[in-house]
Amino acid sequence: MTTLRSGPAAAPGAEAVPGRYPFPVPDLSDEALAAVTAEIAATAAECDREARLPWEGLAAAHRAGLLTAAVGARYGGPGLGTRDLLRILVALGEGDASVGLLAANLFNAHASQAAQPHWPAAYYDDLLRRSLDGPALVNAVRAEPDLGAPARGGLPATTATRTADGWSLSGHKAYATGGEALAYHIVWAVAGEPDGDPERPRVGHLIVPADSEGITWVETWDHLGLRASHTHDVIYDNVRLPLEAFVEIPRGPDGVYRDPAAMAGPAGLGHSALYIGVARAARSAFAAFARERVPTALGRPIARTERIQSIAGEIELQIVQAETLLYGALLRAEAGDTTILPQLSSVKAAIGRSVVAAAETAVAALGNPGLSRHNPLERHLRDALCIRVHPPQEDAVLLAAGRRVLGV
Repeated sequence: MTTLRSGPAAAPGAEAVPGRYPFPVPDLSDEALAAVTAEIAATAAECDREARLPWEGLAAAHRAGLLTAAVGARYGGPGLGTRDLLRILVALGEGDASVGLLAANLFNAHASQAAQPHWPAAYYDDLLRRSLDGPALVNAVRAEPDLGAPARGGLPATTATRTADGWSLSGHKAYATGGEALAYHIVWAVAGEPDGDPERPRVGHLIVPADSEGITWVETWDHLGLRASHTHDVIYDNVRLPLEAFVEIPRGPDGVYRDPAAMAGPAGLGHSALYIGVARAARSAFAAFARERVPTALGRPIARTERIQSIAGEIELQIVQAETLLYGALLRAEAGDTTILPQLSSVKAAIGRSVVAAAETAVAALGNPGLSRHNPLERHLRDALCIRVHPPQEDAVLLAAGRRVLGV
């Protein structure tokens, strides 16, 4: 375990206002994105093998202006639309799934702040200033060892207790992607207040500087895929925060809190996009092997055979299907077609099926070489399988869709 003991970031003052900073407008041409993908991919296998944070890939994404692409125009950011952000995540995921995941979580935080400012002003200003100099990551830390992911319902055991001048945060969280690379945590907790109603507690997120005293990381991440993402456990022990660090989540019409990560909307397609990038990487790895592999009995590259050509076509079909679902659903939503909104969870599940099918098809066709750690395909398959854990998960999607169809 590593305990962080440096002092907390300066508490926001009432007069503090986030500034505007000269963030770059990234080059989103196909050629520029492909160059970033290649640079990130150069160290992806090493980071995966050593289970270390992909700093080289993050630095490449930052130099290209991609990590700050979701910063709102009001703060000096490029103010890009959702489609451009999805294209970026596809490119990052194609280079390294862990870089893509860290960026997707960061994009969610910046996009949410751009749409509806809610961070303590000094904290967000600090994040913006740090983002000028290098990768400054943020993640919403929600899951807990006992509760699991909040998408299944329930309230967190993590508590924010009122103090004379703010909050004291304590609890144990799981699957906190980014680990010690995070600049800020957005922590899901129940607010405990002396005059609160214990039957209807307030639930929300606390914006927590990562260098706050009382934060301890527990290195639990030893996973099949996304090994470089450092999705470790984290313990908060009496972490002191200002009053404005708490952002309440409103109850739904039925009086129940909903985990924001489990609600499908156009902006919630980011995780799907990065895994489409993984499927594209699997396609490239398959094609490269097929062009280079020349069995002595055949005397020519296996890419010349109809069997391998048909398999390549199947992989392509799955990727085309996933990309069409991703961008087609977004275009319908942006055009004001509200009928797509209840279907977005199903869209995410269908994209997941296509991503996994593309990677599995590539690996299965190559036999032992596809499963060898000398071949990037096995890494792409491991990473692709991780799409299934992101909420809403497929079983919940199918149940909700079935009930909607049946009217029950």
